[in-house]
Amino acid sequence: MKVLLPLPALILIAAAPAPDPTALRTTVAKLVSFGTRHTLSSPTDPKRGIGAARAWVASEFLRLGKGCGGCITVDQPHARFQNNRAPQGVEIVDVLGIQKGTGDPNHIVIVAGHIDSRVTDVMNATSDAPGANDDASGVALVLEAARILSREKHEATIVYAALSGEEQGLFGGQLLATTARSRGWNVAAMLNNDIVGNTVGIDGRIVADRVRVFSEGIPAAADPAALKLDRASGGEDDSPSRALAKTVGRIATATPAIGLEALLVRRPDRFGRGGDHSPFLDAGFPAIRFSVGVENYDAQHQDLRTENGKVYGDTIDRMDFPYLARVTALNIATLRQIADAPPAPQGVSAAGALSTDTTLTWTAVPGAAGYRVRWRRADKSEWETAKDFPASATEAVLKGVIVDDTFAGVSALSAKGAESVVTFAGLPPPKR
Repeated sequence: MKVLLPLPALILIAAAPAPDPTALRTTVAKLVSFGTRHTLSSPTDPKRGIGAARAWVASEFLRLGKGCGGCITVDQPHARFQNNRAPQGVEIVDVLGIQKGTGDPNHIVIVAGHIDSRVTDVMNATSDAPGANDDASGVALVLEAARILSREKHEATIVYAALSGEEQGLFGGQLLATTARSRGWNVAAMLNNDIVGNTVGIDGRIVADRVRVFSEGIPAAADPAALKLDRASGGEDDSPSRALAKTVGRIATATPAIGLEALLVRRPDRFGRGGDHSPFLDAGFPAIRFSVGVENYDAQHQDLRTENGKVYGDTIDRMDFPYLARVTALNIATLRQIADAPPAPQGVSAAGALSTDTTLTWTAVPGAAGYRVRWRRADKSEWETAKDFPASATEAVLKGVIVDDTFAGVSALSAKGAESVVTFAGLPPPKR
Protein backbone atom coordinates (compact mmCIF):
# COMPACT_ATOMS: atom_id res chain seq x y z
CA MET A 1 0.00 0.00 0.00
CA LYS A 2 1.68 3.21 -1.15
CA VAL A 3 0.75 6.39 0.70
CA LEU A 4 2.18 9.85 0.00
CA LEU A 5 0.06 12.12 2.18
CA PRO A 6 -3.23 11.52 4.01
CA LEU A 7 -6.25 12.81 2.10
CA PRO A 8 -7.53 15.17 4.83
CA ALA A 9 -4.23 17.04 4.81
CA LEU A 10 -4.35 17.32 1.03
CA ILE A 11 -7.82 18.83 1.28
CA LEU A 12 -6.60 21.35 3.84
CA ILE A 13 -3.71 22.36 1.59
CA ALA A 14 -5.92 22.71 -1.48
CA ALA A 15 -8.52 24.75 0.41
CA ALA A 16 -6.03 27.22 1.88
CA PRO A 17 -5.70 30.73 0.43
CA ALA A 18 -2.73 31.05 -1.87
CA PRO A 19 0.18 33.36 -1.01
CA ASP A 20 -0.11 36.75 -2.71
CA PRO A 21 2.79 37.79 -4.99
CA THR A 22 1.75 41.43 -4.65
CA ALA A 23 1.87 41.28 -0.85
CA LEU A 24 5.29 39.63 -1.04
CA ARG A 25 6.56 42.39 -3.34
CA THR A 26 5.19 45.06 -1.01
CA THR A 27 7.04 43.55 1.95
CA VAL A 28 10.32 43.27 0.06
CA ALA A 29 10.00 46.86 -1.17
CA LYS A 30 9.40 48.06 2.38
CA LEU A 31 12.47 46.24 3.69
CA VAL A 32 14.58 47.62 0.83
CA SER A 33 13.38 51.14 1.71
CA PHE A 34 15.37 51.07 4.96
CA GLY A 35 18.52 51.61 2.85
CA THR A 36 20.73 49.16 4.68
CA ARG A 37 19.82 46.51 7.19
CA HIS A 38 23.42 45.73 8.05
CA THR A 39 23.76 44.26 11.53
CA LEU A 40 26.17 47.05 12.54
CA SER A 41 23.93 49.84 11.19
CA SER A 42 21.89 52.08 13.48
CA PRO A 43 19.59 50.27 15.92
CA THR A 44 17.78 53.54 16.80
CA ASP A 45 17.34 55.55 13.58
CA PRO A 46 13.58 55.49 12.89
CA LYS A 47 13.97 55.42 9.10
CA ARG A 48 17.25 53.77 8.12
CA GLY A 49 19.10 50.70 9.33
CA ILE A 50 18.56 47.44 11.15
CA GLY A 51 16.64 48.97 14.05
CA ALA A 52 14.00 50.57 11.83
CA ALA A 53 13.58 47.34 9.86
CA ARG A 54 13.15 45.26 13.03
CA ALA A 55 10.62 47.73 14.43
CA TRP A 56 8.59 47.52 11.23
CA VAL A 57 8.54 43.71 11.22
CA ALA A 58 7.44 43.74 14.87
CA SER A 59 4.63 46.14 13.96
CA GLU A 60 3.53 43.78 11.19
CA PHE A 61 3.34 40.87 13.62
CA LEU A 62 1.31 43.06 15.98
CA ARG A 63 -1.04 44.02 13.13
CA LEU A 64 -1.54 40.40 12.14
CA GLY A 65 -2.10 39.49 15.78
CA LYS A 66 -4.85 42.07 16.13
CA GLY A 67 -6.49 40.70 13.01
CA CYS A 68 -6.81 37.24 14.57
CA GLY A 69 -7.92 38.33 18.03
CA GLY A 70 -4.46 38.29 19.57
CA CYS A 71 -3.43 34.88 18.25
CA ILE A 72 0.08 36.21 17.47
CA THR A 73 2.21 37.82 20.14
CA VAL A 74 5.56 39.53 19.59
CA ASP A 75 8.74 38.52 21.36
CA GLN A 76 12.20 39.98 20.80
CA PRO A 77 14.93 37.93 22.49
CA HIS A 78 18.30 39.64 22.44
CA ALA A 79 21.92 39.01 23.36
CA ARG A 80 25.32 40.52 22.68
CA PHE A 81 27.71 38.84 20.22
CA GLN A 82 31.29 39.56 19.26
CA ASN A 83 33.64 38.16 16.62
CA ASN A 84 35.94 39.43 13.87
CA ARG A 85 32.90 40.71 11.93
CA ALA A 86 31.62 42.49 15.02
CA PRO A 87 34.88 43.39 16.80
CA GLN A 88 33.25 45.89 19.17
CA GLY A 89 30.35 43.57 19.89
CA VAL A 90 26.78 44.07 18.74
CA GLU A 91 23.35 43.63 20.32
CA ILE A 92 21.42 41.06 18.29
CA VAL A 93 17.62 41.11 18.37
CA ASP A 94 15.41 38.43 16.81
CA VAL A 95 11.85 39.51 16.02
CA LEU A 96 9.41 36.67 16.66
CA GLY A 97 5.70 36.37 16.04
CA ILE A 98 4.43 33.49 18.19
CA GLN A 99 1.12 31.79 17.42
CA LYS A 100 0.32 29.58 20.38
CA GLY A 101 -1.07 26.16 19.49
CA THR A 102 -4.10 24.43 20.91
CA GLY A 103 -2.05 21.48 22.18
CA ASP A 104 1.26 21.24 24.00
CA PRO A 105 2.60 24.85 24.01
CA ASN A 106 6.18 23.57 23.79
CA HIS A 107 5.53 21.57 20.61
CA ILE A 108 7.09 24.07 18.20
CA VAL A 109 7.49 24.59 14.47
CA ILE A 110 9.59 27.51 13.23
CA VAL A 111 9.73 29.32 9.89
CA ALA A 112 12.55 31.84 9.55
CA GLY A 113 14.39 34.29 7.32
CA HIS A 114 17.11 36.79 8.17
CA ILE A 115 16.45 40.50 8.16
CA ASP A 116 20.03 41.79 7.84
CA SER A 117 21.75 42.66 4.55
CA ARG A 118 25.26 43.47 3.31
CA VAL A 119 27.34 44.64 0.34
CA THR A 120 30.78 43.51 -0.87
CA ASP A 121 32.63 44.54 2.27
CA VAL A 122 31.01 42.63 5.12
CA MET A 123 32.02 45.45 7.48
CA ASN A 124 30.38 48.22 5.41
CA ALA A 125 27.39 49.28 7.50
CA THR A 126 26.66 52.60 5.72
CA SER A 127 26.29 51.96 1.98
CA ASP A 128 22.91 51.04 0.57
CA ALA A 129 22.46 47.28 0.89
CA PRO A 130 18.96 46.51 -0.44
CA GLY A 131 19.17 42.77 0.27
CA ALA A 132 16.02 42.17 -1.76
CA ASN A 133 16.59 38.47 -2.33
CA ASP A 134 19.13 37.95 0.47
CA ASP A 135 17.09 37.90 2.53
CA ALA A 136 14.09 40.21 2.35
CA SER A 137 12.59 37.36 0.32
CA GLY A 138 12.78 35.05 3.35
CA VAL A 139 11.31 37.63 5.72
CA ALA A 140 8.48 38.36 3.26
CA LEU A 141 7.77 34.63 3.13
CA VAL A 142 7.64 34.49 6.94
CA LEU A 143 5.18 37.40 7.14
CA GLU A 144 2.98 35.95 4.39
CA ALA A 145 2.95 32.58 6.16
CA ALA A 146 1.85 34.37 9.34
CA ARG A 147 -0.91 36.19 7.47
CA ILE A 148 -2.35 32.94 6.11
CA LEU A 149 -1.78 30.54 9.01
CA SER A 150 -3.01 33.01 11.64
CA ARG A 151 -6.49 32.51 10.18
CA GLU A 152 -6.36 28.89 11.36
CA LYS A 153 -5.87 26.99 14.59
CA HIS A 154 -3.09 24.46 14.91
CA GLU A 155 -2.01 21.95 17.53
CA ALA A 156 1.60 23.08 17.62
CA THR A 157 2.87 26.55 18.37
CA ILE A 158 4.18 28.29 15.24
CA VAL A 159 7.09 30.69 15.62
CA TYR A 160 7.53 33.18 12.77
CA ALA A 161 11.11 34.47 12.99
CA ALA A 162 12.97 37.40 11.44
CA LEU A 163 16.57 36.82 12.50
CA SER A 164 19.41 39.34 12.79
CA GLY A 165 23.14 39.00 12.29
CA GLU A 166 23.24 36.17 9.76
CA GLU A 167 25.85 37.88 7.60
CA GLN A 168 28.09 38.64 10.58
CA GLY A 169 28.20 35.06 11.89
CA LEU A 170 24.76 33.37 12.09
CA PHE A 171 24.13 35.31 15.30
CA GLY A 172 20.35 35.32 15.00
CA GLY A 173 20.19 31.58 14.43
CA GLN A 174 22.42 31.02 17.45
CA LEU A 175 20.23 33.30 19.56
CA LEU A 176 17.00 31.57 18.56
CA ALA A 177 18.46 28.08 19.06
CA THR A 178 19.65 29.10 22.52
CA THR A 179 16.24 30.62 23.25
CA ALA A 180 14.55 27.39 22.19
CA ARG A 181 16.79 25.36 24.49
CA SER A 182 16.36 27.68 27.48
CA ARG A 183 12.57 27.72 27.13
CA GLY A 184 12.27 23.96 26.79
CA TRP A 185 10.87 24.05 23.28
CA ASN A 186 10.47 20.70 21.54
CA VAL A 187 11.21 21.87 18.01
CA ALA A 188 9.60 19.55 15.49
CA ALA A 189 10.88 21.55 12.50
CA MET A 190 12.89 24.66 11.69
CA LEU A 191 12.40 25.86 8.10
CA ASN A 192 15.07 28.39 7.17
CA ASN A 193 14.36 30.42 4.03
CA ASP A 194 17.39 32.23 2.68
CA ILE A 195 17.51 33.52 -0.92
CA VAL A 196 14.16 32.21 -2.11
CA GLY A 197 12.99 34.80 -4.64
CA ASN A 198 14.88 34.65 -7.96
CA THR A 199 14.66 32.38 -11.00
CA VAL A 200 17.42 33.68 -13.31
CA GLY A 201 20.96 32.44 -12.65
CA ILE A 202 24.26 34.22 -13.20
CA ASP A 203 24.64 32.44 -16.56
CA GLY A 204 21.13 33.35 -17.71
CA ARG A 205 19.52 29.96 -17.11
CA ILE A 206 15.99 30.07 -15.73
CA VAL A 207 14.80 27.67 -13.04
CA ALA A 208 11.24 28.56 -12.04
CA ASP A 209 9.86 25.13 -11.16
CA ARG A 210 12.30 23.93 -8.50
CA VAL A 211 13.44 24.87 -5.01
CA ARG A 212 16.42 23.32 -3.28
CA VAL A 213 15.97 21.87 0.21
CA PHE A 214 19.19 21.23 2.12
CA SER A 215 19.44 18.79 5.03
CA GLU A 216 22.15 17.13 7.08
CA GLY A 217 22.68 13.36 7.08
CA ILE A 218 25.00 12.58 9.99
CA PRO A 219 23.58 14.69 12.86
CA ALA A 220 25.99 17.38 14.04
CA ALA A 221 24.74 16.97 17.61
CA ALA A 222 24.88 13.17 17.83
CA ASP A 223 27.07 11.69 20.53
CA PRO A 224 29.53 8.86 19.68
CA ALA A 225 27.17 6.15 20.92
CA ALA A 226 24.31 7.43 18.78
CA LEU A 227 26.60 7.73 15.76
CA LYS A 228 27.70 4.15 16.24
CA LEU A 229 24.06 2.97 16.26
CA ASP A 230 23.25 5.06 13.16
CA ARG A 231 26.21 3.59 11.33
CA ALA A 232 25.25 0.04 12.28
CA SER A 233 21.58 0.63 11.36
CA GLY A 234 22.23 2.39 8.06
CA GLY A 235 20.35 5.45 9.25
CA GLU A 236 22.63 8.06 7.66
CA ASP A 237 19.94 9.11 5.16
CA ASP A 238 17.14 9.27 7.72
CA SER A 239 18.35 11.73 10.35
CA PRO A 240 15.63 14.02 11.78
CA SER A 241 16.76 16.80 9.43
CA ARG A 242 16.80 14.50 6.39
CA ALA A 243 13.40 13.06 7.37
CA LEU A 244 12.05 16.63 7.54
CA ALA A 245 13.37 17.33 4.04
CA LYS A 246 11.75 14.14 2.75
CA THR A 247 8.45 15.32 4.24
CA VAL A 248 8.77 18.49 2.16
CA GLY A 249 9.49 16.36 -0.88
CA ARG A 250 6.38 14.22 -0.36
CA ILE A 251 4.22 17.32 0.09
CA ALA A 252 5.61 18.90 -3.07
CA THR A 253 4.92 15.70 -5.04
CA ALA A 254 1.43 15.28 -3.60
CA THR A 255 0.38 18.88 -4.30
CA PRO A 256 1.20 19.60 -7.95
CA ALA A 257 -0.89 22.78 -7.76
CA ILE A 258 1.99 24.41 -5.89
CA GLY A 259 4.05 24.00 -9.03
CA LEU A 260 7.43 23.24 -7.48
CA GLU A 261 9.75 20.28 -7.40
CA ALA A 262 11.66 20.00 -4.15
CA LEU A 263 15.25 19.12 -4.99
CA LEU A 264 16.42 17.37 -1.81
CA VAL A 265 20.12 18.15 -1.59
CA ARG A 266 21.84 15.70 0.71
CA ARG A 267 24.17 18.14 2.47
CA PRO A 268 23.46 20.66 5.25
CA ASP A 269 23.75 23.71 2.97
CA ARG A 270 25.20 24.96 -0.29
CA PHE A 271 28.72 23.66 -0.82
CA GLY A 272 31.07 25.15 1.76
CA ARG A 273 28.47 27.63 3.07
CA GLY A 274 26.02 27.88 5.95
CA GLY A 275 22.84 29.52 7.20
CA ASP A 276 20.74 30.20 10.27
CA HIS A 277 19.52 26.61 10.44
CA SER A 278 23.09 25.49 11.22
CA PRO A 279 22.95 26.49 14.92
CA PHE A 280 19.73 24.48 15.22
CA LEU A 281 21.47 21.42 13.83
CA ASP A 282 24.31 22.00 16.29
CA ALA A 283 21.71 22.11 19.09
CA GLY A 284 20.12 18.83 17.95
CA PHE A 285 16.93 20.25 16.39
CA PRO A 286 15.56 19.14 12.98
CA ALA A 287 16.31 22.01 10.58
CA ILE A 288 16.50 22.51 6.81
CA ARG A 289 17.22 25.31 4.37
CA PHE A 290 15.14 26.38 1.39
CA SER A 291 16.99 28.22 -1.40
CA VAL A 292 16.32 29.01 -5.05
CA GLY A 293 16.90 26.50 -7.80
CA VAL A 294 19.60 28.66 -9.39
CA GLU A 295 21.61 31.55 -7.94
CA ASN A 296 22.84 34.83 -9.37
CA TYR A 297 26.09 35.63 -7.60
CA ASP A 298 26.22 39.12 -9.18
CA ALA A 299 23.17 39.84 -7.03
CA GLN A 300 24.59 38.57 -3.74
CA HIS A 301 26.84 40.52 -1.35
CA GLN A 302 27.60 43.14 -3.98
CA ASP A 303 28.09 46.91 -3.99
CA LEU A 304 25.50 48.57 -6.21
CA ARG A 305 27.38 49.34 -9.44
CA THR A 306 27.75 48.72 -13.16
CA GLU A 307 31.09 47.55 -14.54
CA ASN A 308 31.76 46.83 -18.21
CA GLY A 309 28.06 46.76 -18.83
CA LYS A 310 27.40 44.24 -16.05
CA VAL A 311 24.99 45.26 -13.29
CA TYR A 312 25.73 44.21 -9.74
CA GLY A 313 23.50 44.35 -6.67
CA ASP A 314 20.69 42.59 -4.84
CA THR A 315 17.82 44.71 -6.11
CA ILE A 316 14.10 44.04 -6.28
CA ASP A 317 13.95 44.08 -10.09
CA ARG A 318 15.89 40.80 -10.19
CA MET A 319 13.20 38.93 -8.25
CA ASP A 320 10.34 36.71 -9.40
CA PHE A 321 7.40 37.15 -7.04
CA PRO A 322 5.10 34.44 -8.46
CA TYR A 323 8.01 32.04 -7.82
CA LEU A 324 8.45 33.36 -4.27
CA ALA A 325 4.72 32.79 -3.77
CA ARG A 326 5.15 29.13 -4.74
CA VAL A 327 8.05 28.67 -2.33
CA THR A 328 5.88 30.31 0.33
CA ALA A 329 3.03 27.91 -0.47
CA LEU A 330 5.32 24.90 -0.02
CA ASN A 331 6.52 26.25 3.33
CA ILE A 332 2.94 26.85 4.46
CA ALA A 333 1.84 23.35 3.42
CA THR A 334 4.76 21.88 5.36
CA LEU A 335 4.11 24.02 8.43
CA ARG A 336 0.43 23.13 8.40
CA GLN A 337 1.12 19.40 8.05
CA ILE A 338 3.62 19.29 10.92
CA ALA A 339 1.80 21.77 13.17
CA ASP A 340 -1.44 19.78 12.86
CA ALA A 341 0.27 16.45 13.58
CA PRO A 342 1.39 15.00 16.92
CA PRO A 343 5.12 15.00 17.69
CA ALA A 344 7.20 12.41 15.89
CA PRO A 345 7.50 9.08 17.76
CA GLN A 346 10.53 8.48 19.95
CA GLY A 347 12.34 5.26 20.78
CA VAL A 348 11.62 3.70 17.38
CA SER A 349 13.62 0.54 16.85
CA ALA A 350 13.64 -2.46 14.55
CA ALA A 351 14.29 -6.15 15.20
CA GLY A 352 14.29 -9.24 13.05
CA ALA A 353 17.79 -10.59 12.72
CA LEU A 354 17.66 -14.29 11.79
CA SER A 355 13.97 -13.89 10.84
CA THR A 356 11.89 -13.32 7.72
CA ASP A 357 9.72 -10.78 9.59
CA THR A 358 10.55 -7.27 10.82
CA THR A 359 9.24 -6.07 14.18
CA LEU A 360 9.08 -2.36 14.96
CA THR A 361 8.53 -0.90 18.43
CA TRP A 362 8.09 2.70 19.55
CA THR A 363 7.05 4.82 22.52
CA ALA A 364 3.42 5.96 22.57
CA VAL A 365 2.89 9.60 21.53
CA PRO A 366 0.38 11.55 23.68
CA GLY A 367 -2.55 12.67 21.55
CA ALA A 368 -1.73 10.46 18.57
CA ALA A 369 -4.81 9.04 16.85
CA GLY A 370 -2.74 6.39 15.13
CA TYR A 371 0.62 5.57 13.61
CA ARG A 372 1.90 5.05 10.10
CA VAL A 373 4.64 2.51 9.54
CA ARG A 374 6.64 3.18 6.38
CA TRP A 375 9.25 0.96 4.77
CA ARG A 376 11.35 0.65 1.63
CA ARG A 377 13.97 -1.53 0.02
CA ALA A 378 17.37 -0.85 1.52
CA ASP A 379 18.75 0.43 -1.80
CA LYS A 380 16.06 3.15 -2.07
CA SER A 381 15.96 6.58 -0.45
CA GLU A 382 12.20 7.33 -0.49
CA TRP A 383 9.52 5.41 1.39
CA GLU A 384 7.69 2.95 -0.87
CA THR A 385 5.08 1.23 1.30
CA ALA A 386 2.99 2.21 4.32
CA LYS A 387 0.52 0.65 6.73
CA ASP A 388 -1.51 2.38 9.44
CA PHE A 389 -1.95 1.17 13.03
CA PRO A 390 -4.32 2.28 15.81
CA ALA A 391 -3.49 4.67 18.64
CA SER A 392 -3.11 1.75 21.05
CA ALA A 393 -0.27 0.21 19.05
CA THR A 394 3.37 0.47 20.08
CA GLU A 395 4.50 -2.50 17.98
CA ALA A 396 4.10 -3.61 14.39
CA VAL A 397 5.12 -6.90 12.81
CA LEU A 398 5.77 -6.74 9.08
CA LYS A 399 5.28 -10.33 7.94
CA GLY A 400 7.63 -11.47 5.23
CA VAL A 401 9.64 -8.23 5.32
CA ILE A 402 13.30 -9.10 5.87
CA VAL A 403 15.02 -6.52 8.05
CA ASP A 404 18.39 -7.02 6.34
CA ASP A 405 16.88 -5.84 3.04
CA THR A 406 14.63 -3.10 4.41
CA PHE A 407 14.64 0.33 6.05
CA ALA A 408 11.58 1.30 8.11
CA GLY A 409 10.22 4.16 10.19
CA VAL A 410 7.15 5.29 12.12
CA SER A 411 5.17 8.54 12.10
CA ALA A 412 2.30 9.71 14.32
CA LEU A 413 -1.11 10.68 12.93
CA SER A 414 -3.69 13.17 14.13
CA ALA A 415 -7.42 12.46 14.12
CA LYS A 416 -7.68 14.52 10.90
CA GLY A 417 -4.89 12.57 9.22
CA ALA A 418 -1.99 14.99 9.55
CA GLU A 419 1.29 13.07 9.70
CA SER A 420 4.39 13.85 11.72
CA VAL A 421 7.90 13.57 10.38
CA VAL A 422 8.95 9.91 10.11
CA THR A 423 11.31 8.57 12.77
CA PHE A 424 13.80 6.02 11.46
CA ALA A 425 13.78 2.56 13.06
CA GLY A 426 17.32 1.63 13.99
CA LEU A 427 18.98 -0.67 16.42
CA PRO A 428 17.77 -0.21 20.00
CA PRO A 429 20.27 1.40 22.36
CA PRO A 430 22.10 -1.09 24.56
CA LYS A 431 20.51 -1.83 27.91
CA ARG A 432 22.28 -0.26 30.85
